[in-house]
Amino acid sequence: MSEKKQIARAAGVLGLATIVSRIMGMVRDMAVSRFFGAGLQTDAFFAAFQIPNMLRRFFAEGALTSAFVPTFSEWHSQRSPEEARELANVCFTLLTIVMAGVTLAGVLLAPGIVSVMFPGFRADPAKFGLTVFLNRLMFPYIFFISLLALCMGILNTVRHFFTPAISTVFLNVSMILCAWLLRDRFAVPITALAVGVLLGGVLQLLLQVPVLYRKGFPLRVRFDLHHPAVRRIALLMGPSVFGVGVYYLNITVGNILASLLPEGSVSYLYYAQRLFEFPQGIFTVSVAQAVLPSLSRQAAAGDMDAFRDSLVFGLRLTLFVTIPATVGLMVCATPIFSLLFMGGEFDYAQAANAGIALFYYALGLSLVALVRVLVPAFYALKDTRTPVMVAFVAFIMNAVASLILMKPLAHGGLALASSLSALANMGLLLVLLRRKIGPFGGRALVRSAMKVLVASLPMALAVRWMVALIDWSLPGEKMLKGGVLLGAVGVGVVLFLAAASLLRSEETRELAAQLRRRFAR
Repeated sequence: MSEKKQIARAAGVLGLATIVSRIMGMVRDMAVSRFFGAGLQTDAFFAAFQIPNMLRRFFAEGALTSAFVPTFSEWHSQRSPEEARELANVCFTLLTIVMAGVTLAGVLLAPGIVSVMFPGFRADPAKFGLTVFLNRLMFPYIFFISLLALCMGILNTVRHFFTPAISTVFLNVSMILCAWLLRDRFAVPITALAVGVLLGGVLQLLLQVPVLYRKGFPLRVRFDLHHPAVRRIALLMGPSVFGVGVYYLNITVGNILASLLPEGSVSYLYYAQRLFEFPQGIFTVSVAQAVLPSLSRQAAAGDMDAFRDSLVFGLRLTLFVTIPATVGLMVCATPIFSLLFMGGEFDYAQAANAGIALFYYALGLSLVALVRVLVPAFYALKDTRTPVMVAFVAFIMNAVASLILMKPLAHGGLALASSLSALANMGLLLVLLRRKIGPFGGRALVRSAMKVLVASLPMALAVRWMVALIDWSLPGEKMLKGGVLLGAVGVGVVLFLAAASLLRSEETRELAAQLRRRFAR
């Protein structure tokens, strides 16, 4: 099987598993909005959860994955199975020790961490105290999720993608059940959500253990600080924290500044980020995870032609999905919140405020997606310096833009600043990667993107007209709202694919060819 087919197949498997997970995540957020709304308790919970979740994105999914997967892929392909197992066990043992220390420090230093990250909460002792309590309760989540990221890296390297991708379902189910069944058992009801986070982290990790065993990687204690691959991973991880995690660092800056805005702003940004990350999680992360092992193997073998082909293929796939998704989210931002979240403690004013944040976040969807594919390409080439330099520029731009835009646009300005930062990040990465590996089909990539953008225009007009047919501020009317939104999405997808086909988009031809092969079996 060719690398392109392997990437497409892996992305498909990851996408399918992630669709299930993201749907459950959406159900979880709907439950949270109805049980708790958007106010003091939700602001405290989302702020407290943001801290271990930020570390997860920086450290576990970001630096650890980007440093471990290329090194482990090289070790797995060029060394014996016994040596690969030894490396996996050494990394697992050392990571367990390190993350135990990080977790203990986080629990002990929670008041200081919350005070620095959410300075606006200090003016409200009740909100500050609740945030500290919830943060301490949830901080061990980073311990379990970091070990999970290592297990996922091992399984993805041996081309097993489904179990790691589906594991987040257990986090979502745990949070939903705890919120539903336990919220009345606590003096502060939202404590049930924190319990669900912790339980979900444990379940996610336990799910990987039997699969690792079947794939020939039983976890054993193996302590070796002098292992050569461990030293290489450690050297790669430091810069990777900032390079991969700049988008999430920008979100963190946005949440810090949101704590200075009116109550509910932190929650609006959180709900918008969750919907923004829905297409990211379904497809973009899937493509990035699927393409990284291929890029790592090709870079290790010195096959730069294949490296460039795999990279461009991943970028094209990403744009083909994220550009129409961007248009759809921008047009349907408030209607989506009205349908999915409005009800109980969450009213239309809150839906409209969250919709504003989603609109501005959506502007950066394709940009963030491209960064998620481009940064691992640098790490596959053992270049950690360039993404860090670019990320620093993007971070400064986000901070400055946030301070400028938060006054006229409130929380919407913070979301817009994040998108502008992603634009700078993506543009610089493309230019610098071209200098590093030579031309890799940039003009063809631009032509492909323009075709997808043009094909998205009739979709946008049709969807805009359809969602304007009803009043989304009306309470209830879930069947009507759902029917209109579902119909608009269906019509939009058909119009987009038809327009893309008329424009002779390569992606539509590849999609049609895959469907013909499937039905021919």
